[in-house]
Amino acid sequence: MSNALMPDTAMLFAAGYGTRMGALTADRPKPLVPVKGRALIDHALDLVEDAAVTKTVVNLHYRGQMIRDHLVGRDITFSEEPEILETGGGLKAALPLIGAGPALTLNSDAIWQGPNPIKMLRAAWDPEKMDALMMLIPPAQARGYQGQGDFHRTDSGQLTRGAGAIYGGVQILKTDGLATIDLKAFSLNLLWDQMLKARRLYGITYPGTWCDVGNPAGLTLAEEILQDTDV
Repeated sequence: MSNALMPDTAMLFAAGYGTRMGALTADRPKPLVPVKGRALIDHALDLVEDAAVTKTVVNLHYRGQMIRDHLVGRDITFSEEPEILETGGGLKAALPLIGAGPALTLNSDAIWQGPNPIKMLRAAWDPEKMDALMMLIPPAQARGYQGQGDFHRTDSGQLTRGAGAIYGGVQILKTDGLATIDLKAFSLNLLWDQMLKARRLYGITYPGTWCDVGNPAGLTLAEEILQDTDV
């Protein structure tokens, strides 16, 4: 596979208000909420750095300067949003910084116990047949998640929507389709719908444990998972 087709830029979503965290985000953005003594965004960046990704872009809005200050001295490019643009709008706004070609996107509010999901995605990425490749979590391996799941996965890896596997917040995707969405703020679901229609949305299954740190209860579970890792 040519280097142009191998995703080598990571986009971390860090702009949201984190309202589900309650008082924990009253004075700080959710990516700076500590999990076992380290900010959530540091755990996410561990994955990016371990995968030797060349460029990292972090989008900012709510208390963005705090994130800038926390990451000072690190090789990070920031995409400042004057308003909340959601995942799709945030990615579209950051494209001049990300550049052409497929990109990795990563939510900063999850803890992973097991192999690096970015490495797994890059190893399985096939741009000839895929427009996006998601990391999916079997419900039995998810912690802190309240929902019915997001996708069904066929034996070939193709996805359809429905209760089942959970999207873990890490993916590789081609960004070309964003140009056809004439909105400023929108969810990546709109881009995924294009890919689903073309039967080019794929997923692989994570073999480890994943924890959604979207609320204080998830934070406690994440710390338990990390504690188990140290034993």
